[in-house]
Amino acid sequence: MKINRFLLSIFILIVTHHSVTAQQSSAKHFSLFNPVPKDRMRDMETDRPDVTESPFTIDAGHFLYEADLLKFKNEKDEISSQRTFLINQADLKLGITNSTDVQIIIQSFGTKSDLDLVTGIKTNERGIGDLTIRVKQNLLGNDGGRFSIAVLPYLKLPTSHFEQENRYEGGLVIPIQLKLPNDWKLGFQIEGDRLKDKYDAQMHTELLQSVTLSHEILKRLDGIAETYYTY
Repeated sequence: MKINRFLLSIFILIVTHHSVTAQQSSAKHFSLFNPVPKDRMRDMETDRPDVTESPFTIDAGHFLYEADLLKFKNEKDEISSQRTFLINQADLKLGITNSTDVQIIIQSFGTKSDLDLVTGIKTNERGIGDLTIRVKQNLLGNDGGRFSIAVLPYLKLPTSHFEQENRYEGGLVIPIQLKLPNDWKLGFQIEGDRLKDKYDAQMHTELLQSVTLSHEILKRLDGIAETYYTY
């Protein structure tokens, strides 16, 4: 319970800090209520579909909808076999300032099949999934340059109808991108999460590191190679 309060306090503190900063900014700066003109908008950068997030934010006053329309996950170990199917896992983004956006990730509908390999008992659950709130703050490179970095804290609310013993989870993501010659892009990510254990209600800390390399294959079509590791 103390951990949940700690994560929530960090999240509220960051949101409050950004709100105060935005209010103190010059009126000349673009904001939610003073949108960036279309002819001055940055090229669109998405966080999907790879694990590595983008360090770039949505232009102030603009909205972006990203989604995994269909997502299937198959997990198996010596104790159980789990299959999860998600429909429309949507990431709704709203640009607040030149360097800050707020995101809400909604798992619209999901089903989960869990087979206990010891007892042979199979359970099936379905319904809406979790709700995740994120704030992305770009620190460098949002409007130009070869190096970009951002911080992205998040808080997941346990609203899922198909996950048992769900709990509040949260963490901090640090995405980095380096633009290479000939339009190649090299991305990195460092992430620290406080997550629920798989088989009980206890919490644990998990770290993630990822590397991704991307390049445009055709117009509006990129090729991506990625590797990541958790521990």
